[in-house]
Formats: sequence, C-alpha cells, structure tokens
Amino acid sequence: MEKIIVVLVILMTVQWAAFLTVRYKKEKELSCLTEYLMKVQDSRLLPPPEDFSEGHAGILASEIYKLVVQLRERTDVSQKEKEYLAKMLSDISHQLKTPLTSMGIMVDLLKSRELTEEMRIRYASNIERQMERMTWLVKSLLTLSKLDADMIQMKKERIKLRELIYEVIEPFELMAELRAIEIKTVLGEEIILECDRRWMAEAFSNIVKNSLEHTGEGGRIEITGEKNNFSTNIYIKDNGTGIEPEELGHIFERFYKGKNSPENSVGIGLALSKQLIMLQNGMVYVKSEPGKGTQFHVKMYSEVRI
Repeated sequence: MEKIIVVLVILMTVQWAAFLTVRYKKEKELSCLTEYLMKVQDSRLLPPPEDFSEGHAGILASEIYKLVVQLRERTDVSQKEKEYLAKMLSDISHQLKTPLTSMGIMVDLLKSRELTEEMRIRYASNIERQMERMTWLVKSLLTLSKLDADMIQMKKERIKLRELIYEVIEPFELMAELRAIEIKTVLGEEIILECDRRWMAEAFSNIVKNSLEHTGEGGRIEITGEKNNFSTNIYIKDNGTGIEPEELGHIFERFYKGKNSPENSVGIGLALSKQLIMLQNGMVYVKSEPGKGTQFHVKMYSEVRI
C-alpha cells in the first residue's frame, strides 16, 4: 500500500512539474512575444522573429512580422506617391507660370498706343504660341492622369501604317520646311497595324516632334517600317545632336529634360508616348550617339491585347 502511495505521489509530482514547465514555457513565449511587439512598435528597423519556436507563438510572431512588412511597404508607396504628386504639381505650376508671365507682358505691351502695327502682330503671334503651348501641356497632363487612373479604353482598329505616319508628319511639314529638314518615309503599302488610331498617332507625334527639336537645319529624319510573324517594327531615325549615354536611361521619365532639350521643353512627350505604346502591347526602345543622331524603335507585337 505504501508503495502505491509513493508511486502516486511521484506521478503527481511529475505531472505537476510538467504542468509548471509547460506553463513557464508559455509564459516565457508570451513575454517574448510582448517584447517583440514592443520592438515592432518602437523600432523603425523591423526585427525578424528569429527567437521563436515553431509553436503557436512562433506562428503568431511570423504573421505579425508579415503584416507589419506589408503595412510598411504600403506606407512607403503612399509616401512616394505623395512626394511624386507634390513634385508633379510643382513642375506643372512652373510650366504654366512661364507662358502666363510671358502672355501678361505681351498684353501690357499691346495696350501701348505708340506700338507699331508690325510689333502688335509680333506680340499677338507670341501670345498665340504661348496659348498653343499651354493647351498642349494641359492636354498631355490630362492624358497622363487618365492613363494613371486606367480611364483610357483603347479601340482596336486595322489601319495602314503608311496612312498613320502620313497623318502624323503632316502637322510638322511646315516646321521641317522652314528649317530645311527632310522627312523621308520608307513604308510598305501592305503593312497593317492593329491599334487605336488616335492614341497611336499621339505616341508617334511626340517622337517625331522630339526628333525635329533635336535635328539642326538641313538635317534628315527617316521613318521606316517592317513586319514579321511576331511584330511590326517602326524606326524613327534622325541625324541630330544625339543623346548622352548617361541620359538614355531617363528620357522616358516624366518631366525629364536633357541638357540639349529646347528651352520650352516640358519633358512629358516621350513619357506619354511610352505609356500609350505599352498600353497597346508594344514597346519603344532608343539608341543614340552624341553628335550623330538618335533612333527610336517602336515594336508592336502581333497579338494585340486591348
């Protein structure tokens, strides 16, 4: 009988010790988890949950870690978006302020009774050019905003590449003629492009405009196209000033202006072109050599997903 009692006491002691051990372990894990939560809350550098076992506390710490990482990533993205928006608004304000100031000066000069008819026409023409620049700027910014908000719906059309390019270069013919710049096209009649006519024309127009702005008097711009089983390739090549190697990676960024950019350049035309082309299952590439010219390569893949 005494042996049985001794065995029971030993078993109870072992069970109690096991209970105390488990309880101590859980209390320790809870204490570590609380300490970890304090670190997560107070530290900018998120500590990884390395000190936890594979138990419930370890799983909970791991989930907390992943949740906090996601929240911080979203916060960082939100902060970058705010900074980008502030910079963009600053750039827009600057771009609008310049022509508005110029127009204000011209209006004051037009009020003068001593102004000759020749000067009056000159100032009025200047105001007209500034208004055209502001109209283009606002239109481009609205388009970029719609692209960011995914509000532009592309309409798939089958159009001849030659007709599209002729439509694009027509508004630039006078500008090219005044500067003796030759615009040559080598486009097969059979090349068909599947795209949204309006937005693709907008994309090509900005690229052609950029080539004209960086090509000197007596220069040359050549537009060629070819089609294979996988894509339609359009090349817009000029023999202008070219682009420095360190600038090539930035020319499609919004509001980026290279050192050879015209004074009135805004820096959104190429960024807009790239987005419009990519939205129609295409890509645009550029290669350039300073002093020798630049070539833009627009690749439109055959399977268009619009």
